[in-house]
Amino acid sequence: MLGRLVTGRPWWVIAVGLVVFAVAAVVGAGTIGALSLNRFEAPGSESMRARAVLADGFGTGSPNVALLVTAEHGTVDDPAVAEAGRALTAELAAYPGVGDAWSYWTRGAPDTLRGADARQAMVLAWVPGDANEVRRDVLPGLAERFDRAGGGVTVRVGGGDEVFRGVMEQARTDFLRAELIVLPMVLLLLWLVYRRISAALVTLGVGLFAVFGSLALLRGVLAAVDVSTFAANIALVMGIGLGVDYGLFVIFRYREELRAGADVPAAVRATVHSAGRTVVFSGLTVAASLAVLLAFPFPFLRSFAYAGIAVVVAAVAGATVLLPAALAVLGRRLVRPGPERPARFWWGTAERVMRRPILLGGAALAVVLLLGSPFLGVRFGLPDDRVLPESAPVRQMYDQIRANFPAEEADALQVVAPAGDPAAAGPYAARLSQLDGVLRVDTATGSYVDGVAAGEPKPFHANGSGTWLSVVVATERLEADAVGLVTEVRAEPAPFPVLVGGYPAELADYRDGVTDRLPLVAGLIVAVTFVILFLLTGSVVAPLKASVLNMLSLSVMFGALVFVFQEGHLSGLLGFTPTGSIEPSIPILMFCVAYGLSMDYEVFLLVRIKEEYDRTGDARRSVAAGIARSAPLVTAAAVILAASFATYATGQVVFLKQLGIGMALAVLVDATLIRGVLLPALMRLAGPANWWAPGPLRRLHRRIGLAEPPPAPVPHGVPAPPAEAVPSATGGTR
Repeated sequence: MLGRLVTGRPWWVIAVGLVVFAVAAVVGAGTIGALSLNRFEAPGSESMRARAVLADGFGTGSPNVALLVTAEHGTVDDPAVAEAGRALTAELAAYPGVGDAWSYWTRGAPDTLRGADARQAMVLAWVPGDANEVRRDVLPGLAERFDRAGGGVTVRVGGGDEVFRGVMEQARTDFLRAELIVLPMVLLLLWLVYRRISAALVTLGVGLFAVFGSLALLRGVLAAVDVSTFAANIALVMGIGLGVDYGLFVIFRYREELRAGADVPAAVRATVHSAGRTVVFSGLTVAASLAVLLAFPFPFLRSFAYAGIAVVVAAVAGATVLLPAALAVLGRRLVRPGPERPARFWWGTAERVMRRPILLGGAALAVVLLLGSPFLGVRFGLPDDRVLPESAPVRQMYDQIRANFPAEEADALQVVAPAGDPAAAGPYAARLSQLDGVLRVDTATGSYVDGVAAGEPKPFHANGSGTWLSVVVATERLEADAVGLVTEVRAEPAPFPVLVGGYPAELADYRDGVTDRLPLVAGLIVAVTFVILFLLTGSVVAPLKASVLNMLSLSVMFGALVFVFQEGHLSGLLGFTPTGSIEPSIPILMFCVAYGLSMDYEVFLLVRIKEEYDRTGDARRSVAAGIARSAPLVTAAAVILAASFATYATGQVVFLKQLGIGMALAVLVDATLIRGVLLPALMRLAGPANWWAPGPLRRLHRRIGLAEPPPAPVPHGVPAPPAEAVPSATGGTR
């Protein structure tokens, strides 16, 4: 039905598609500004409850704004500098949106707020509100006002929210720059594949339709939920990638139909009927892979599910409706002139692997496992200013703080007792101060260092019904084992019920929330894609094999993340500073995206192999023939997609470098070692069992009738074109 529609009125379909594209571009342009900012936090966790009690009951919270004050002459203890520091603290406290502010020159002059050289000191402030309110409404004006020099001091603005405001702006710049490179590069690569500019343009057009269509769909999602700004980045990356993948597959199949002797309308209808179904199944696997992110209770990760599903819907619509209409109009102009070269290389490679499946498959498996082995030493942590380049002003500020200050007091733990007696807090605070790495514990009755009272009372730590303690920790302990420290503090017996919050506790709760859901997410993604591939193939073996191969492919990506970004290898060449840990959200996002794209290629290959097996019943030759027919397409798509991802490695934000390098490597390994060696080796070992299913499931599959239809037969007397000539075992063709 769809094939008849696009061939009967192709110009009408194209005209409607152009109108939809224009509307989507207008609506999608407004989506960018409506997206939300997010923090790394676990809703409902102990640290979030502590934050709420601290804000509502004590009118303060973890400082998210920091001013680094440098004395132009003398030290921060000089009377003139001290006066300027107190005035600066009062000015910051009075700034609109600031809920609380303190500094080295107030609240007892703690040593942790003064630099080791005595030329620098800190002013800290708490700005209440979510990330949107703080980063968009307060920080731009605050940074402009307080980043200054004069009156004997130089002031620089930082803080956790200022860091990630810088990350957001830099990531937006990096993505826009990358897209300016990616689009002409993809067009050039497509031309090299097709040798027809019209084919290259319509394929890229599907990618652009997917990008703007997904942004328009996200505008509707925004009416119900918040969506992170980084979701737009995923729409850009995956829109182009899926658009190119699906466009290549449809046009390759269309050319095959034409070379088989069909006229243009019949070739388009056959393409929609066969390749269209494959694209829909592929889209379902990608969407399912990303939809499992909804299992996480974090808006940041959920946003990628919304974006991924929107991209798939738009890409599938472009590839199955608009692209076939364009094919009907362009006709035979998409066929490359001259004879096509046969796919002998891919046939020969598959045959060589299947002659020695254990030897060659085992060697490929060993290489994959070796490349993935660094992931066994993964260490998860939350990011800091070092995700930004060294040239970023806020990064330069924190480089000075790390070099000159014993601790970052903004990273102190807050132990909140909503109904605690301040007088009973002393012994408890003394024990906390003796924990490894703890420099000082402040309470309403005084400060404690190494188990001994060592400072004046802090009356603002009590509110008449409860109290709270500030646990200041050395930078070295936080960088070495922040989660372990949180565990120790929470395990210390308290004289009253307490909630442990602060940045390290938020790190621990977020990490635990992510890792606790990993088995569920992994199980869901395997189960959902298993069902989809069963519906496509009628086999229970092929989906299991596909899941194993995908996991092997992704292990290489994860190994590269640890080897490069956690351990710091190639950091000088790539221009980033390793911190010894990986932020857990990024590998999870990459897992879902890469798993879906790997299944994309698996679907393309399985469809061709199953067609040959259904036609010939020869388990071995069907693998070689299916790979020979599909490998040129998969290789072209993988090279284009890997080149696109690699472009993002040139960005200045570490997140983008991780995404670019990890995804490019995953795609290339998947298209070579996985699909070129391990897949034929496993299928040769399994033989006809590749397509086995229990009797009840076979009958269910037949009733559902979702199998890919066989290709149109070649008309009598029409020779098969050289491009699809498949070598026989003796060197001839079939």
